[in-house]
Amino acid sequence: MAAAATAAAPLLRLRLRLLPVLVVVSLLVGASRAANVTYDHRAVVIDGVRRVLVSGSIHYPRSTPDMWPGLIQKSKDGGLDVIETYVFWDIHEPYDFEGRKDLVRFVKAVADAGLYVHLRIGPYVCAEWNYGGFPVWLHFVPGIKFRTDNEAFKAEMQRFTEKVVDTMKGAGLYASQGGPIILSQIENEYGNIDSAYGAAGKAYMRWAAGMAVSLDTGVPWVMCQQSDAPDPLINTCNGFYCDQFTPNSKSKPKMWTENWSGWFLSFGGAVPYRPAEDLAFAVARFYQRGGTFQNYYMYHGGTNFGRSTGGPFIATSYDYDAPIDEYGMVRQPKWGHLRDVHKAIKLCEPALIAAEPSYSSLGQNTEATVYQTADNSICAAFLANVDAQSDKTVKFNGNTYKLPAWSVSILPDCKNVVLNTAQINSQVTTSEMRSLGSSAQDTDDSSITPELATAGWSYAIEPVGITKENALTKPGLMEQINTTADASDFLWYSTSIVVKGDEPYLNGSQSNLLVNSLGHVLQVYINGKLAGSAKGSASSSLISLQTPVTLVPGKNKIDLLSTTVGLSNYGAFFDLVGAGVTGPVKLSGPNGALNLSSTDWTYQIGLRGEDLHLYNPSEASPEWVSDNAYPTNQPLIWYKTKFTAPAGDDPVAIDFTGMGKGEAWVNGQSIGRYWPTNLAPQSGCVNSCNYRGAYSSNKCLKKCGQPSQTLYHVPRSFLQPGSNDLVLFEQFGGDPSMISFTTRQTSSICAHVSEMHPAQIDSWISPQQTSQTPGPALRLECPREGQVISNIKFASFGTPSGTCGNYNHGECSSSQALAVVQEACVGMTNCSVPVSSNNFGDPCSGVTKSLVVEAACS
Repeated sequence: MAAAATAAAPLLRLRLRLLPVLVVVSLLVGASRAANVTYDHRAVVIDGVRRVLVSGSIHYPRSTPDMWPGLIQKSKDGGLDVIETYVFWDIHEPYDFEGRKDLVRFVKAVADAGLYVHLRIGPYVCAEWNYGGFPVWLHFVPGIKFRTDNEAFKAEMQRFTEKVVDTMKGAGLYASQGGPIILSQIENEYGNIDSAYGAAGKAYMRWAAGMAVSLDTGVPWVMCQQSDAPDPLINTCNGFYCDQFTPNSKSKPKMWTENWSGWFLSFGGAVPYRPAEDLAFAVARFYQRGGTFQNYYMYHGGTNFGRSTGGPFIATSYDYDAPIDEYGMVRQPKWGHLRDVHKAIKLCEPALIAAEPSYSSLGQNTEATVYQTADNSICAAFLANVDAQSDKTVKFNGNTYKLPAWSVSILPDCKNVVLNTAQINSQVTTSEMRSLGSSAQDTDDSSITPELATAGWSYAIEPVGITKENALTKPGLMEQINTTADASDFLWYSTSIVVKGDEPYLNGSQSNLLVNSLGHVLQVYINGKLAGSAKGSASSSLISLQTPVTLVPGKNKIDLLSTTVGLSNYGAFFDLVGAGVTGPVKLSGPNGALNLSSTDWTYQIGLRGEDLHLYNPSEASPEWVSDNAYPTNQPLIWYKTKFTAPAGDDPVAIDFTGMGKGEAWVNGQSIGRYWPTNLAPQSGCVNSCNYRGAYSSNKCLKKCGQPSQTLYHVPRSFLQPGSNDLVLFEQFGGDPSMISFTTRQTSSICAHVSEMHPAQIDSWISPQQTSQTPGPALRLECPREGQVISNIKFASFGTPSGTCGNYNHGECSSSQALAVVQEACVGMTNCSVPVSSNNFGDPCSGVTKSLVVEAACS
């Protein structure tokens, strides 16, 4: 932090210079008039004005239309200028833009909030989405080869791309028509894998670029991770850090299309997260090093409803540790800290768009970047310490600055530090899922309202093996995706053998069965009874199941149920990655073996319950049995019950603890696959993740040895007043009486600010008319409208330690802290408390002190 050498007046003048730019942007977004969007070597240019833009990804089908306005407003409140989304080919064909698929409505909602849109058409999207977003029928087009110089593929890709562009044009949504779309993307991360396709891949890439430009959208096109993207397309960067990225032309701006705010969750994996300090460091370094467009992937991750997950083994939650969580609540301190970073960057915008960067070393692992106009009227600076361990003290422009390790200080006037990425002024919130009791059993919990009890469970038994008349019999083993076309997760393989009793593969009545599969999940039934099961993993979907089986004299039926958990979505030729039982399948004993791989097998696509639409409560079926003694902990059971939705508007989830693996539907809408029995590895997690040093997807993990996901989001729009229907298909076996409804609520708000922190960023944006430089302050704000701070749970000024919900007084602590904070905050929707010995007294002179507060809102 800088020595207090200057007052706030220079930043006030800087803010006044920034106002015309903000007014221009407001007019452009708010008014329905055509805008001219171009670019130069520094930035995207809108109506002749260079723009420093902050963007965030929200995927429209991963939330609901009712959620969109709130998500977009929270994004705007967090300092975003642009919302970025993929377009998901598979959900729009045949022509379908309804409900969560209503892309036009989503883009208009962004425009209504006064934000821009970056439309990433692809149409390959990756996105941990089933088959990378491609419709599976594309695989069966004669002669097709994906993502290469193949006429069949190019024709289909162009047809869909034109459909999307025409739909956007028809709604007047491109900026050239007065709409919010200022950028579009063609293809996606092709440069990561294009070498596998050779010269044909390069030809395809050039064709895709030319095809996109020919569609005449009136806005620039980008290609991410494509270092040889042809002009006029802008090549952009994806990754955890992109400060060292350089565009392939001196005429193109430095853009970051995917700054990974966390990482995705896999079934069987621990939960990844990314510290706010590191993410903020990455953002500030990018703008420091000449970047002018940065996008968070994700800003809100959402939920993989239905069977939309890719991978395979991608979990239903796509939370991504994003600034807005899966349920639509802001994640603090990440959201607030990044909001402050964005405000600091915007204070620098006049300099960033007017000047070229100048770099200088301040010592080992420290660097200054200055943006200053020739007449010295505008100046902004970034001071970086890229050392992963040591704090530094540096001299810059005659002043002394302390730089924590792995941090960037932002100086919009080249003098005052308004923010350091390692020093969080934003509050922390702790949220919890509060159980509303068992869905089917009474409880003594007095907080549970009687209407939450269900009306009891009905069940239907899914038969083992072949039950459909359209089953197919062929010799040999068939690959699953080519057989099912992904119409269902499930494919039955059925055959039979006749046992006399003297076969060499027998040991008495026993034999060993070997089944090799490409994945993803396998269950073996012998004569209708479960004999064994196995699963692959996100790192390898392959299965080699060996299990002892008991055979009987005469005919023995062997049924194999192969299950997919999302289709592959990434890599060269990912579309050719198979699934299902491909063999060998054989029985073996002490004297020999019987290879069943080439025998006749009968195939059934999907489950009988799927064909009967048991998941749709509006369709009555005689299959359902109402009986208090419903089966539990048995495989292949459908369950159904009625329930009343939790009162209020808190986000709702179902806790599937007690169930095995399956899929759930609420009022006929699938909330996704559940799999609470798939546990993360015991090792690899950390109690506290050090933000210092380069981040990777396995650096910061939590919940080792626990289920990857137990809570499954039920959007409020899926629920209805009065009675609601819940249907489960349980594949492995579970007890539905153990599941419970939960609501997501904020339990505490906390903050931890030291005397060395910069002042709150808003004190620089709207400075008081005073000669003094503003000092650090702790700020608290209740997360929901209408709430006030009702209780101060903890307050300490001195050397406190711990984390939100578990703070401790240090060796020195002011006796006045609690009373001072109570006086300032209780009864207020928000409060600000100066962090100074003048406010609390000095409990230990000569020591840098901090103020820590934990509060509750009601």
